[in-house]
Amino acid sequence: MPAGVSVKVSGKENLSLDGARAARQAPRFGPRRERRTRAKVLAGQGLQRRSRTLALEVPCTPLKRPPHRLNNEGRDEGAFTRREKAYARLAGCTVFITGASRGIGKAIALKAAKDGANIVIAAKTTHVNPKLPGTIFTAAEEIEAAGGKALPCAVDVRDEQQISNAVEKAVERFGGIDILVNNASAISLTNTLETPTKRVDLMMNVNTRGTFLTSKACIPYLKKSKIAHILNLSPPLNLNPLWFKQHCAYTIAKYGMSMCVLGMAEEFKGEIAVNALWPKTAIHTAAMDMLGGSGIESQCRKVDIIADAAYSIFKKPKTFTGNFIIDENILREEGIKNFDIYAIKPGHPLLPDFFLDEHPDTITKKMESHDAVPELKEKKSQPPPKPRSGAVAETFRIVKDSLSDDVVKATQAIYQFELSGEDGGTWFLDLKSKGGNVGYGEPSDQADVVMSMSTEDFVKMFSGKLKPTMAFMSGKLKIKGNMTLAIRLEKLMNQMNARL
Repeated sequence: MPAGVSVKVSGKENLSLDGARAARQAPRFGPRRERRTRAKVLAGQGLQRRSRTLALEVPCTPLKRPPHRLNNEGRDEGAFTRREKAYARLAGCTVFITGASRGIGKAIALKAAKDGANIVIAAKTTHVNPKLPGTIFTAAEEIEAAGGKALPCAVDVRDEQQISNAVEKAVERFGGIDILVNNASAISLTNTLETPTKRVDLMMNVNTRGTFLTSKACIPYLKKSKIAHILNLSPPLNLNPLWFKQHCAYTIAKYGMSMCVLGMAEEFKGEIAVNALWPKTAIHTAAMDMLGGSGIESQCRKVDIIADAAYSIFKKPKTFTGNFIIDENILREEGIKNFDIYAIKPGHPLLPDFFLDEHPDTITKKMESHDAVPELKEKKSQPPPKPRSGAVAETFRIVKDSLSDDVVKATQAIYQFELSGEDGGTWFLDLKSKGGNVGYGEPSDQADVVMSMSTEDFVKMFSGKLKPTMAFMSGKLKIKGNMTLAIRLEKLMNQMNARL
């Protein structure tokens, strides 16, 4: 072998090796791709004998590198294998991620970037938004800093042409696509009559249609990859009516993503692994802040738990397909025992995520009694007398004493409570008027949120003995109106707990 040979490795920097040494060491950069990887010495006309080019086409494969420390200190040291320490699993892989400019999508991108992966950031945000931090360009900078290569692409997954353009750019830049993460999603936690058609179209087009179209565009290239994987950020297909009644349109749109997993896993079995990943608890993202308001983060986990779970899935073979995976479950299988490291506020109670039945026995009994989500009967025909004392009146008195202009400014909503049982009736909490106000009867202005429940559960909820999310999921609390403002009320409830 002549001296001065130049070795080119796909996805890595060019390396210069000396003659015979290059021939001996070249195969170590990675295994053959589709059994066709070859070393070719190209001698062009006019080139001197001493100058030849050795071209290696090396795919996404584990490359030998120093041990990579996973960013999860809760994992037992013994859980690491020698193979994991020796290889960077995603080095040279191309990962196409929708909605990767922030939140969960960006966290998965950064996790892969630490292995030296190529990341295609397919997201809408190209300019700074004061309400939503991050753009495709700021995400690209973070990815490059973490050790990966980034390709920012302005993509609205509702636009098929924009998806196609991004896929073409990815293939042109990196030579193919190995992993697709369908993360982009739209949410509106509103019931049927409160959901505008425009919002229905948005959720259906982003969640279901966008996932289908992006998968369709990437599949021809995924078929050529040795580790081909599609991962949808969507829940298990839980047909419990609880998950449809309060936000039917959102559930249908989100389940559409999960049905893509069900169908494509079977359709492309043996060629592409297709799975879904869903968190066990609420995850702190910009979307969660908008839904729950400031302070909600203490009940959430970090996006890191989803990134670590996704990384674990990417390590699986193609035969691992058609699964609906919960983040905590797969990480426990990996040997992780301490999950406090993922909590925003370790030790604080966490909000369970939607679509998961935490107490299946209780729910089964409710289903068998045909009262899974109890409807509250019309109470206005026989309204109870105005209470002058009792637990409900005392609760509202304490709430009133806790109101301030800051609370009103942070909430900006009027709540109406339809309470059944002793000391029940119609009550209101006005957090729009200066200083705020509470009282018996209907509010002077139209309520933004109407909550129906028993007086016993109402008192428990405001005293911290019953979490609003669990009350809603179990059917004890029925909500009509703006779900975002309903979630925001929980912050005020937390402030009341010590006094009630």
